[in-house]
Amino acid sequence: MNSAAALKVERNIPTLRELTLEKMREAILSLQFQPGDRLIERQLCEHLGVSRTIVREVLRHLESEGLVQTLPHKGPIVAKPTIAEMQQIYELRALLEGLAARTCAELKDQQTIVALEKALKDIRKAYASRDANQHVLQATTVFYHTLFHAAGKTVAWGIESSLNARMNHLRAITINTPNRNRSGPAAMEAIVNAIRQGKPDAAYKACVDHVAEASRLAQEYLASTSPSAPIAPKPAKRGSAKARSAINA
Repeated sequence: MNSAAALKVERNIPTLRELTLEKMREAILSLQFQPGDRLIERQLCEHLGVSRTIVREVLRHLESEGLVQTLPHKGPIVAKPTIAEMQQIYELRALLEGLAARTCAELKDQQTIVALEKALKDIRKAYASRDANQHVLQATTVFYHTLFHAAGKTVAWGIESSLNARMNHLRAITINTPNRNRSGPAAMEAIVNAIRQGKPDAAYKACVDHVAEASRLAQEYLASTSPSAPIAPKPAKRGSAKARSAINA
C-alpha cells in the first residue's frame, strides 16, 4: 500500500466552513460590516444559514487574521484598529514597499516595468468594475507581489503578506473614499514612472507618499465612524436541504 497515496485528501469543492469564511471575509472587506460592528452569533447563524459551530470557527479564523476582535462583556466585533496600530502598519508598508521600489529602480528591468504597468492597468479597470472592492484588492496584491519579487525581496514580501488581511481591511476603507479611484492609481503610477526612469530615491519617496495619503484617509474614516448595528451578509451557497439540515442540527 502506498502510504502517500493513502494520506492524500481529495478536494473538489470548498466546504461549508470555507464558503462561510469567504462570505464573512468578503462582507468585512466590502464594509458591509463596518469597523466596530458587533458580530452576534445567533444573527449570523440565521443570515448565513449555518450552525453556531461553523460561525464560531469562522470568527476565530478571522480573529487570527486581525479582521475580528473579541471584547470583554461584548463579544466579537469587526476589528477597529487604533490610531497607533494603523500607524505601525502604514510605517511598515512605507518601509518595505519603499525598499522594494528603490531596488526595482536600481535594476531598471524592462520586464518588471511591463508587469507593473499591466498590474496598474488592471487596478484602474478594477475601480470601474461592479465589485470594485474585491477586484481592486486582488489587482493591488498582484502589483506589490510583482514589485517585491522583481526586487528579490522575498523575506520582506513574507512580512508584508503576514499583514495582508489587516492591510486589505484598511485598503477597503480607503478604496471607498472620494476620488480614490483616480488619486490611488495616480500615486502608484508615480512609483512605476520612477522605476522606469531608474530613479531609486524618487521611487522610494513615491511609495512613502502613497502610503502616507492612504494612512490619512483611513484615519479620517475611522475617526468619523462609530459602532453600529450588524448588517447581514448574503447567505453562503449551500448544498441540498437535507445536507443543510444535517449541518445546522
